[in-house]
Amino acid sequence: MSESAVIVGWSHSPFGKLDDPDVESLTGRVAASAIEHAGLTAADIDLITVGVLNNGFSRQGFEAGLVGAATPELAAIPAMRLENACATGSTALYAAMDHIESGRGRVALVVGAEKMTATPTAEVGDILLSASYRKEEADIDGGFAGIFGRIAQSYFQRYGDHSADLARIAAKNHANGMANPLAHIRKDLGFEFCNTVSDKNPIVANPLRRTDCSLISDGSAAIVVASESVAADLDRAIRLRSRTLQNDALPLSRRDPTAFDGARRAWQKALTDAGATLEDLDFVETHDCFTIAELIEYEAMGLTAPGEGARAIREGWTQKDGRLPVNPSGGLKSKGHPIGATGVSMHIMACMQLMAEAEDMQIGGAELGAVFNMGGAAVANCVSILERMK
Repeated sequence: MSESAVIVGWSHSPFGKLDDPDVESLTGRVAASAIEHAGLTAADIDLITVGVLNNGFSRQGFEAGLVGAATPELAAIPAMRLENACATGSTALYAAMDHIESGRGRVALVVGAEKMTATPTAEVGDILLSASYRKEEADIDGGFAGIFGRIAQSYFQRYGDHSADLARIAAKNHANGMANPLAHIRKDLGFEFCNTVSDKNPIVANPLRRTDCSLISDGSAAIVVASESVAADLDRAIRLRSRTLQNDALPLSRRDPTAFDGARRAWQKALTDAGATLEDLDFVETHDCFTIAELIEYEAMGLTAPGEGARAIREGWTQKDGRLPVNPSGGLKSKGHPIGATGVSMHIMACMQLMAEAEDMQIGGAELGAVFNMGGAAVANCVSILERMK
């Protein structure tokens, strides 16, 4: 009889411009320590799933082998690499859980990592365009920021200029990031700075300013998942009451770029499968790769009607003390966005909340939380609903 897979341990490096020279070093920061945090040993691991985008950040491929290179006691364990654009980390987690729930193993290690800051910024933009439809979108100015600049332009044309609301989102997430010791930038930038174009906050891809864009970061994160019978003897267990991956068309020309329909379907299915509503959630960690993404995600999750996402930030709903705190960790905007590590990190942030181990980030009494991690411009959409079992 198959068992559910639960999260039993984790480890998280700082995010930022790190001294680690490569992905191998970054995985070495977190693999063994996640296993130790779970109260297990390397001999207990049946499978390793590795989430790394790469696509040009490094000439070294075969990242599934790098975990064992950095941590020799893991070298003989079956390992595989997964890539799903910015949803790579969540996809690696889901694959590990599938392995457990199929009965093929009892414990799996998930490692997500990315080394981005050693690559020139212009090259980073081109690498990230691999998450777009190059046949139609490769010539958009501003790289991947240009993709979301286009989305913001379309949204503004339909619903009015919401530049100030994007600044409010940026300011919220940077303020939250002050409490996160792992965040890339721990600085409360404030609304006025985020809302003003300046030498320090220039337009990156009209209408998006630098403060509307997530950071180019290095980092790694790891999660151990185990069957419920294994977890029974361990100190912690976080259950994913539901999880889903829903896709949308890759070319923006084939869908409404302002609607994030794949994200909407993912949220609807995850909540239905969990037997929950948005009102039952105590917090959400959502994919704010750009502030316009978080704004549209308010609508996709059902917090507001289409075109009314600004109401959630203007009226304080998504603040840490609001009706549904969004990104109490600081989100990608403050915490950073090392692509392969991002989805793993988001789930760890949720687990820390549910275990009441989030320290200054803590949402009081958090019992049910959600993660939304997306790949591309809402193409691969992962939603997890999480709760503490023990």
